[in-house]
Amino acid sequence: MLTTEDHKLLKLIEENCRLTPEELSIQTGLTPEYITKRIKEWEEERVIVDYRPLINWARTGDEKVSALIEVRVLPQRGFGFDKIAKRLQKFPEIKSLLLMSGGYDLALLIEGKTMQEVALFVAEKLAPLEHVQSTATHFVLRRYKQDGVELMGEEETIQRLVVSP
Repeated sequence: MLTTEDHKLLKLIEENCRLTPEELSIQTGLTPEYITKRIKEWEEERVIVDYRPLINWARTGDEKVSALIEVRVLPQRGFGFDKIAKRLQKFPEIKSLLLMSGGYDLALLIEGKTMQEVALFVAEKLAPLEHVQSTATHFVLRRYKQDGVELMGEEETIQRLVVSP
């Protein structure tokens, strides 16, 4: 169970994982030694799973194609959706894998170099899997916000084509 101080510490780390234990200490009132110890424990317990920068690939000229794929599967007796999810999470193309409620069972966020590469992944690797009933692919056209971070600055405006009759 997390204390109020631990919860505050985790929120600060989530917002900026580059803060040092000394900087976190100033904001929380906890000692740098305690903070270092807790972070190490959370890493071992997989409370803190990874530290990654958020890259806005659209600004690099090296854009990637992303797609959200809805997948309907037959749950397996004794395993439910976990067995197929464990198999799917091994594919490097799949960046996120979520169990959903509603009209489909799993949501996959995948990345590829081209739309054709994404389509081939679905056709050759995903759809033929045992227990996969159907898929629906939705390509991401533009990212405005990701992981709570706005990717489009205030100074940017959306460029629209002029439509004339």
